[in-house]
Amino acid sequence: MDVKNAFLNGDLKKKVYMKPSSGYSYPSSKVCLLRKALYSLKQAPREWFDKFSTTICNLSFTCSPHESALFIRKSECGVILLLLYVDDRIITGDAVDGISNLKAPLHRIFKMKDLGSLSYFLGLKVISTDDGIYLSQVKYASDLLARADITDSRTEYTPLEPNVCFTPMDDTVLDNPTLYRQLVGGLVYLTVTRPDIAYLVHVLSQFLSASRTTHYAAALRVLCYIKGILFHGLYFFTHSSLSLQAYSDADWAGDPTYRRSTTGYCLFFGDSLISWRVKKQMFIARSSTEAKYRAFADTTSEVVSICWLLEDFGAPQSSPIDVFCDNCSAIQIAHNDVFHEHIKHIEIDCHFVRQCILTTVVRLIIVETLDQTANIFTKAHHPTRFRTLISKLKMVFLAPT
Repeated sequence: MDVKNAFLNGDLKKKVYMKPSSGYSYPSSKVCLLRKALYSLKQAPREWFDKFSTTICNLSFTCSPHESALFIRKSECGVILLLLYVDDRIITGDAVDGISNLKAPLHRIFKMKDLGSLSYFLGLKVISTDDGIYLSQVKYASDLLARADITDSRTEYTPLEPNVCFTPMDDTVLDNPTLYRQLVGGLVYLTVTRPDIAYLVHVLSQFLSASRTTHYAAALRVLCYIKGILFHGLYFFTHSSLSLQAYSDADWAGDPTYRRSTTGYCLFFGDSLISWRVKKQMFIARSSTEAKYRAFADTTSEVVSICWLLEDFGAPQSSPIDVFCDNCSAIQIAHNDVFHEHIKHIEIDCHFVRQCILTTVVRLIIVETLDQTANIFTKAHHPTRFRTLISKLKMVFLAPT
């Protein structure tokens, strides 16, 4: 449901004085509208959301303590109706009767438009099947290709060649970096459904202020790779377990300029990929174990947040969440009660992870490097290895209909 002119639904709590420009006459209704529009520049968005939140809560919904835009209503028969407010639009769950009963009171208070079943939203194409939901950004990716003027048939098997490093001093400076910034910005949003390009987009984003010809060529290579598998996306399976598991990895000192490590992790809810991240670590790690452990802490923090949301969704995790890592030393540190000089500088991360282990929130499990799914978020790979990792991400191909 689309809330028309959402910010104009806020209630003004202060007097606003204004004077129309000379030579123009405004009917009283136009003056009122302009007054609200001017006020919206500062406080109306917050005022509007407060009004919306109050209205929804009066309809027996409760606001999630972990996500302010999520509202939940549980019925006596155990049915949970979820309501999410995003970009002036209200997205609801699949409880048909509850949705029908919700529309009428909302229409009385706000001017809204019923957009029907979700099919296209913020550049995301949504296809519902009996087996699950498919998400892709085909049109958005096509627009990026057109903006870069890629019209030939050349495609790439991987977004980046292995062992390629970028620095701020590569080749020559771009004469006009605007297109590079636009393309990288578009690629950042494309990672919403394309985790396979997350690592390279993370790397290219570091050169927005000092982009070079090499960086621009790498961005074009990503687009050529996207062109080859344009219809790939994420699939959320209907018939899947409700268990959560995570993979945590780090590339030690992978940054050739500052020698900072890169954290990569991904979370699966059953067979579906629901969260992932590529992030350069803030501090320089003095060992691969330290880099892996810092990745542990970030992964554990994400696991805790997701567990809170799953409780709101009515799917609490009854057993510890398995977090897979390919570093034995990092796992041993997490279970070691004695701190020594080699880990005293990461003591806070150690305490945080150990607390989550003792409270049975997470369980650390060793995994072979070849089975480390998060490896795709920390470095570039050869085509064979890259295709294997993509299959582990459960990305699917859906041909156009």
